[in-house]
Amino acid sequence: MTAVITLGWLIALVVLLSVGSALPGDVHWWIWTCVAGLVMGLFGLWYVPFLKRRRARFAAEHERAAQAQLSESLPPASGYVSRDSGSNTVSSTETPGKSTRS
Repeated sequence: MTAVITLGWLIALVVLLSVGSALPGDVHWWIWTCVAGLVMGLFGLWYVPFLKRRRARFAAEHERAAQAQLSESLPPASGYVSRDSGSNTVSSTETPGKSTRS
């Protein structure tokens, strides 16, 4: 889309430059409008791919960090998974017949 619009500004600039002497004096700003549109379009054609590459690089780095964190939290290869949640509370299922109330 940016390329099509930039091409449109280029065509408009060429047309205005070709009939520049026939233009009234108060509309010469049209030429500068076309130049500004062309410059901004060329900047957009450079910046958008740059932005996409940068976002892809950050996404890849984020994915690598997430994979590294996931691999650290995986259970050991033996298949043993601890059910310890770090709490010091004794569950009634772990000690049958005793109440957990204090």
